[in-house]
Amino acid sequence: MPFIAVFVGGGVGSLVRYLLSLWVGSLWGGNFPLGTFLINVTGCFLIGFLGGFSEKVAVDPAVRALLQTGFLGGFTTFSSFGVETFQLFRRGEAGVATLNVLGSNLIGLVMVALGFLAAKGMLNAVARPK
Repeated sequence: MPFIAVFVGGGVGSLVRYLLSLWVGSLWGGNFPLGTFLINVTGCFLIGFLGGFSEKVAVDPAVRALLQTGFLGGFTTFSSFGVETFQLFRRGEAGVATLNVLGSNLIGLVMVALGFLAAKGMLNAVARPK
């Protein structure tokens, strides 16, 4: 059953990534691959949130497969990040490429931590007796 969850989640995540990337690209239009960047850091936040949440709340393995492996695996775009950064270097835009590498990695790590902390804070708020 986890295979189906990963399959469905991956398809939905990929579709959301594609649509969001088109939308951001239509708004942005600059050289910096902002759509991929936003998708990567958002995916980092969401995977951090899921990790923090699942430390306190039992998450069914099929749901985890659907969300983490499936949806977030399809949604995050590390391969797109790689090829876009490579193309920037090939076009001689080393500064923009370096900004993309540093920003995606550093902000991505911060977003994982923020997602984790957000889940912990939410769960602590819910667990407090009134």
